[in-house]
Amino acid sequence: MDLALRPYRSVLYIPGSKDRALDKARSLAVDAVIFDLEDAVAPAEKPAARATLTAALAMGGYGARTRIVRINGLDTAWGEADARAAASMDCDAVLLPKVESPAQLDALAALTGKPLWAMMETPRGMLNAAAIAAHPRLAGMVMGTNDLAKELNSRFRADRLPMLTALQLCLLAAKAHGRIIVDGVYNAFKDDSGLRAECDQGRDMGFDGKTLIHPAQVEIANAAFAPTEAEIDLARRQIAAYEAAAAEGQGVAVVDGRIVENLHVATAKSLLARAEAIAALAQ
Repeated sequence: MDLALRPYRSVLYIPGSKDRALDKARSLAVDAVIFDLEDAVAPAEKPAARATLTAALAMGGYGARTRIVRINGLDTAWGEADARAAASMDCDAVLLPKVESPAQLDALAALTGKPLWAMMETPRGMLNAAAIAAHPRLAGMVMGTNDLAKELNSRFRADRLPMLTALQLCLLAAKAHGRIIVDGVYNAFKDDSGLRAECDQGRDMGFDGKTLIHPAQVEIANAAFAPTEAEIDLARRQIAAYEAAAAEGQGVAVVDGRIVENLHVATAKSLLARAEAIAALAQ
């Protein structure tokens, strides 16, 4: 399946240094995995983590899940070695933390031929989101809301009001350039209702999925970012009604008392394609 067409409802962080976690990820119902060599790995363990992750990815078994390797920043003592190691790993993309300019992606592109993803987690990154999203090697963006909250010195609110401008700047940039974009993590992994509300908010805003810190969060994210049966039924009826209207020389149809135009049909077809891609993952 094309990398851009795969679902990204659930994107789970897994420490790149933990054999048990790397093995468990093979059986989880996640759409994508971020194999983390950055925050989840202690400084003394970073060289060993590269070798551990390389071996786990070479072993395979991750199926159709998108495999993304998050390296350390290229301005750290480990970043370049991480990037060179990731270049030869059996992964789909390399994720760079704290991206603030296209130049950082240029530097990473020089070290790996893999598609690039960018962590968006600083004020400067938010302000430069459009230029970052326009980078020709960029495939996706990940919101780093914990680091962003630290930089903003903002307080936690269930409605994420302090975050909305930043989230929407990155969404606009990603959508303008056709990039995948996934929402930040929800830290209270035992708070199902809070996670569900934040997933619903992210889906309403237009995110493709949500990054997760615990396997217990996967089911909720998968449900929130998947088309519902009602949405699938409506999409099919919109397409059928529009095609019937077009056959009679009309450019507009009506479904459930609402106008259906060509743009609604395009949205309906996209929704059905997403549903089909999700179904294909389960096979």
